[in-house]
Amino acid sequence: ASGNIPDLFATDEVDGIVGALTSRVKAAGIVPEKKAVWDYFISDIRKNLHVILAFSPVGDDFRTRARKFPALVTCTVIDWFQPWP
Repeated sequence: ASGNIPDLFATDEVDGIVGALTSRVKAAGIVPEKKAVWDYFISDIRKNLHVILAFSPVGDDFRTRARKFPALVTCTVIDWFQPWP
């Protein structure tokens, strides 16, 4: 996955993000062109984004989701906070 969702941000939002990150990009020694700043933003998001999903193991919903989306089980860390029912 590239980490980029087309048209997630409006043009003015992209410009705001690029403007806010330009000084950090310059400090990192990267030429502050729009594409370079956007790529820096995406790589920064990839490094720092964490998603927490909470599912109840009770019932068939969890089993159904795990079959439909096997990456939920194979590409994640699963912490059990209580004994498995």
